[in-house]
Amino acid sequence: MQRLGRALHTSPSRKVIIRIEKIPKIGETVVDENLKPIGKISDVFGPVSSPYAAVKPTIPEPEKLTNKMLYVLPSKRRK
Repeated sequence: MQRLGRALHTSPSRKVIIRIEKIPKIGETVVDENLKPIGKISDVFGPVSSPYAAVKPTIPEPEKLTNKMLYVLPSKRRK
């Protein structure tokens, strides 16, 4: 489990926007501090010096994630 960053807000398209600390791979699973799955990384955007990620949520109320620290579970490598 790696620290992803802090959730800033929910976009009009219901995606959670996160200011990330380290660039993740698209499709990796995002979890909260209790390892509860939140969603998957759908996009990485913004300047290289301070990038952002959009997470497509799988939970019913993604607005409750605002200002919480989120983490990423690295995807398993394919052989």
